[in-house]
Amino acid sequence: MKNQFASIICLSIAGLLAASKAQAVCPVCTVAVGAGVGLSRWLGIDDSITGLWLGAFLLSLSLWTIDWLNRKNIRFLFKRFFVILAYYLMAITPLYYAKIIAHPFDFICSCAQDKLLVGIIQGSAAFFFAAKLYEFLKQRHNGKAHFPYEKIALPVATLLVFTAIFYFLTN
Repeated sequence: MKNQFASIICLSIAGLLAASKAQAVCPVCTVAVGAGVGLSRWLGIDDSITGLWLGAFLLSLSLWTIDWLNRKNIRFLFKRFFVILAYYLMAITPLYYAKIIAHPFDFICSCAQDKLLVGIIQGSAAFFFAAKLYEFLKQRHNGKAHFPYEKIALPVATLLVFTAIFYFLTN
């Protein structure tokens, strides 16, 4: 189980590092994602859905921190790797030791993966691609957003679509 846990984390981080440049998302979006995580746990929503929002929140915080370090001219070797790794480890390690992740009865049956961990990976990927989609659409529209708050709406809408998909898959 520990090797599987470590390999999933390493593969997830490697995929996120494949991006050419860290693009931070806005603080409002980061707070919205964080509120989604807290609300879903409070309401007792399935761990895979909570993981979606947690993964997006962790990625958002990572990109925001990288952008802040860049603005402060703080440079060190493998900065993106270490910042992303630190945020994910700070969130996942306590969940693992509290037996929230890798709980024997909290697995997705078809692929024997932990629901929360799968949600974190999927949420991170969905949020990353939604942020990249916004950058692509903005570039094609002469550097302007198509509508106000598009930068917030695309990632949150993507997460809402994935939440609906995970809801129907888990019920």
